[in-house]
Amino acid sequence: MRPDLTKKHTFLICGHAQSGKTSLTAAILHKCGITTRLGKVDDGTSISDSEDIEKERKSSVSMSFLHAGYKGVFLQFVDVPGYLDFAGELTAAIRAVDFAVIVVDGASGVEVGTERAWDLLKKEDIPCMFFINKLDKENSDFDKTAVDIRETFSKQAIPFMSYLNGDVKSALEDKESELYTNIIETIAESDDALTEEYLETGDIKDQEFVPALDHAVVERKIFPIVGGVATDEKGAELFLNVLSELMPPESDVHPMKAIKDGQEVSLPLSVDAPVVAQVVKTIIDPFVGKITIFRVFSGKIETNKEIYNATQNTKEKIGQVGILQAKKLIPQDAIAAGEIGAVTKMKDAQTGDVFCEKTNEVELPPLVFPLPVYSASVKPKTRKDEDKISEVLARLMQEDKTCKISRDSQTKELIVSGMGELHLQVILEQMMKKYGADVELGTPSVPYKETITKQVKVQYKHKKQSGGHGQYADVWLEIEPLERGGEFKFVNKVVGGAIPRNFIPSVEKGVRKAMEAGYLAGQQVTDVQVTLFDGSYHTVDSSDMAFQIAGAQAFKKAMSEASPTLLEPVMDVEVTAPKDFMGQITGDISIKRGRVQGIEAKGKNEVVKAKIPLGEMFKYASDLKSATGGRGSYVMSFSHYDVVPQRIAQGIIEKAVRENEN
Repeated sequence: MRPDLTKKHTFLICGHAQSGKTSLTAAILHKCGITTRLGKVDDGTSISDSEDIEKERKSSVSMSFLHAGYKGVFLQFVDVPGYLDFAGELTAAIRAVDFAVIVVDGASGVEVGTERAWDLLKKEDIPCMFFINKLDKENSDFDKTAVDIRETFSKQAIPFMSYLNGDVKSALEDKESELYTNIIETIAESDDALTEEYLETGDIKDQEFVPALDHAVVERKIFPIVGGVATDEKGAELFLNVLSELMPPESDVHPMKAIKDGQEVSLPLSVDAPVVAQVVKTIIDPFVGKITIFRVFSGKIETNKEIYNATQNTKEKIGQVGILQAKKLIPQDAIAAGEIGAVTKMKDAQTGDVFCEKTNEVELPPLVFPLPVYSASVKPKTRKDEDKISEVLARLMQEDKTCKISRDSQTKELIVSGMGELHLQVILEQMMKKYGADVELGTPSVPYKETITKQVKVQYKHKKQSGGHGQYADVWLEIEPLERGGEFKFVNKVVGGAIPRNFIPSVEKGVRKAMEAGYLAGQQVTDVQVTLFDGSYHTVDSSDMAFQIAGAQAFKKAMSEASPTLLEPVMDVEVTAPKDFMGQITGDISIKRGRVQGIEAKGKNEVVKAKIPLGEMFKYASDLKSATGGRGSYVMSFSHYDVVPQRIAQGIIEKAVRENEN
């Protein structure tokens, strides 16, 4: 039986890539007696990195759910990847926990992954502590790194390294220590009544100290800092003591907010309350099937019961529930409020869905994942792989909400989009290793279009005699440019029955086919008005097909005379980065034929708004990462089509001609 809410801690371990998060996880499991030997990332014995791809890469690519017990406290925690390409995992994990441990490399100090974790935790108002790792490395320095943390994030980040063993709260009551003074002053600043008491007496009453300290941690007024060497378990006891004694148990965290009947309500953290839970992760296992992982905010989810999925408006059967130890599901009778549970073979449930009772329907804040910024085309290596590819990608999209799949209606390519080049490489490996689908990635084709720049009139007469009925159709077309975005307009101005009414749609059909085929580079023609104003027919030899052919050929002839040109998609791009990088970013935008529309401040960063051709953006995620040391991010959306410069258009046309010849 797991302990009550005062003895439960649910937290995540996050930070920059390679800072030692998984090693700290291994140290916790070993120190708590879950493993008989200390797992190592380098030799593939870490429980957390359970996937083959993680063992080979020696780094996490997805979140891992674990649990342990320490001095009567039940610890349930999530190990989250540090690479920014897997930022969606951190987004989901934050919803599942009550506080966080941010791991920092003692030699490298605060890095971009540290900043990203802090920013997301701050946005969600999640308490946190720091573990400065790898203190055995050359040039590592606890004090220097602690100063870096304080200067970068908060002056309320307080080192606890003076106390390596024993009961932490008792040690903190040593009123002669510098640590006590730092904590008292920080606590006093966080509460008006305590501030007044401290100013009057220079201290805080003993009976108020521990509750005030706990409250300050919950309210993000104090951020404990400890340190050690996770791979040798040095500092592990202090870390676990601080975590279990100072970080908030389930009973002290802020209740989850929900919307019920249009009003905001706080969900009672009680097993006796109506159940409310949310799916935070979906795993598609080739052998086990679908695994749905959820956080219970109120009530409990029991084995072999029915649950209402408010998001999908369906009822689903809950099978055997359990808690995860990496890949292993340990059966339980129920998953109670404050816990993370899992169940297999749920039919409809998806990441972000809300479980509740039909009679107590509520809404929870949606999980908002970062938008994909890096795309590639996906091509199967064999026909066998082609049959698998759509099903496999659909499964991966269920698992990873930052992975998006689309098919370009113009280029007909299958496009996979993610958070970066590493993200797509991992997706490629998963497709092969987990599902046996062998594919290759390529740069997507730009969906160029063609248009005209002047008005012309042409005639085309289709006449063919081959025994029996012949073919005859005569059409006169006028084509003229439409404003950008006008697409296509067909106008019938034939009078006097020059062309029978039943053949008019045939002419339009032929024109549309010719527009799809393009004229310059095989790209779809757009922003053109076509007017059919005259023609002739033969009572015997005219037919639907004859007028389709005449319409298509007349349009091609008109294109050749109407000064055709290529159009390219232009994107609205917003780049966010620290001010120091603005020069590099705006310079790179110019190199990419972009136009800066403006720059505005956004907190400690600045946002550059620009319009950039799509063809220049396929590798921008990597370029921006390199230019800003990973501190920049961007979003983009379609803006409009614009004329391709002649020197670039010529190369595109010549390439299209060569490919057509081959």
